[in-house]
Amino acid sequence: MKYISGLLFIFIFYASCGQNQTSVPKQNNRSHRSGLSESQLKEAAASKIPMSMVRNVRQAKNGDILIASYVGVYRYDGTSFTNMTSTIEWPTFWDVLEDRKGNLWLASQDSGVYFQPAGQTSFKHFKAKDGTGISSALHIYEDRAGNIWFGASRYDGKSFRTFTTKDGFPSNNIRLLLEDKTGKLWFGAQGENMFVYDGKTFTVLKNEDGKAFNNVWSIIEDKKGSIWFGANGLWRYDGRTFTKVSQRDAYAIIEDKKGNIWTTGGVTGQGWALSRYDAETLYNENPTVTEIMSIKEGALLGLLEAKDGSIWFGAMGPESQVYRYDGKTLTDFKNEEGRE
Repeated sequence: MKYISGLLFIFIFYASCGQNQTSVPKQNNRSHRSGLSESQLKEAAASKIPMSMVRNVRQAKNGDILIASYVGVYRYDGTSFTNMTSTIEWPTFWDVLEDRKGNLWLASQDSGVYFQPAGQTSFKHFKAKDGTGISSALHIYEDRAGNIWFGASRYDGKSFRTFTTKDGFPSNNIRLLLEDKTGKLWFGAQGENMFVYDGKTFTVLKNEDGKAFNNVWSIIEDKKGSIWFGANGLWRYDGRTFTKVSQRDAYAIIEDKKGNIWTTGGVTGQGWALSRYDAETLYNENPTVTEIMSIKEGALLGLLEAKDGSIWFGAMGPESQVYRYDGKTLTDFKNEEGRE
């Protein structure tokens, strides 16, 4: 990966998580951040399954599903759930990642980063006062060189570095990033413009109307090399042109094995939905969209396609938990039953 010499980022995350059209409920305190009352949070913390806000869902190398639930990070082995963080008091987890070496990383909203070396069961806690520069982390990303990123803070295997505007970086509020196949870095910033770095220059991305893309929550690269992102709707960039694919917001985006695009996000006036865009019609003026699930209250959040092709996604609010969709049945783990 190409990096700017001497570049330092600051990773600043704050309570508001709003999108331009449909906002994730405000996070003024613990209950608001999770979408649950204090009594519900205590119940969720004692539960054997994820019952609080699930921001992100990942998969381990062995196929286990890793679930970043607000009050615990869970592992699902295909049969049962295990809370891997039951000994951590009142965590506020947002993301989880098993890196290529088998190490486990956890990102928390207000208490830094947790690290579990491969083969071990205990966690090391990295906090801002330890020199990491990380007091809050919402996303974890591993680049092609094996560096681990927490928004705008990077761990190179030995130490953490934070990057700031003092070194020429265009924002202090970086939330997430993507390294594309050509080595370019795409950045989404909290409440600010989306940028791309080509190894020499930072460029603010703008649509054909000259408007910058603001408050981006998700960026992916598909098999064709096109960049998809959510910014007041679902957008695609093919290397030359920005196309607004849908008015539906895109909090999370994935491409499945068949080339379909899946999103979670707000639908104006209708709440939040899990949507699938048919691969064969993606480049049509009006691509075919199938709404798999919708909710009026709360939000649908992180997305994963598991190795078996099932789609996993998280939710917050009254529907707080993790769901699995196998193409026919939507599994609600709270009720331990499938819903057609």
